[in-house]
Amino acid sequence: MTGGAVPDPFTGSADWLPDPPRPVVATPAAMGGQLRGRRVIIGLPGHGWRHDLRADETVVQGSRTYVPVMPESEWYRAEAELTEVFAPLVPIERVWVEELGMVGTGRTGANDVVSRLVSLDEPPRRSPVAALDAGALTGRRVVQLLEDGGERRDLRAVTELHTSDDGDICARVAAELDWYRWSWSGRAPRTLEVPVHLLWVE
Repeated sequence: MTGGAVPDPFTGSADWLPDPPRPVVATPAAMGGQLRGRRVIIGLPGHGWRHDLRADETVVQGSRTYVPVMPESEWYRAEAELTEVFAPLVPIERVWVEELGMVGTGRTGANDVVSRLVSLDEPPRRSPVAALDAGALTGRRVVQLLEDGGERRDLRAVTELHTSDDGDICARVAAELDWYRWSWSGRAPRTLEVPVHLLWVE
């Protein structure tokens, strides 16, 4: 009998599920760091939150610090076409930056109401959900897990789950810039078919 590692029979199988991607956690923008181009959340504790926004660098007016914030679609258009866009100034204490946290332990899949309750003091942690369990996909932010264990983010799903020509269950995704360009130019994005076991919703 020869030595060496025993191959994992589940690797490469659609039944084998890799670890989920890292969750999105909110960090107060006032904690510092560059903000330009970062995904941010704005809101007021006890009232609610707004996502899918991007920030520019802070602006100081008098004794207060503000963050220029714009819808993500406007950010992408400004960057792609080198144009100026209107960005309302939001007090920095009402802005949180989306960061990637640590992977949680296991897939709880808890659906009861008590497990879903959150504090209104800050934006809640957003744990990724497997595409198979996420319901409708089209237009949602998704993460593609790579074979080497890495993650590919800044993607949007452009289809629901379907069967590929090879008989695999998958969905098509596009780079987020191409997804937004589709809306302002009408040019359909280039897409990639991703097997469902490698696809998660942010």
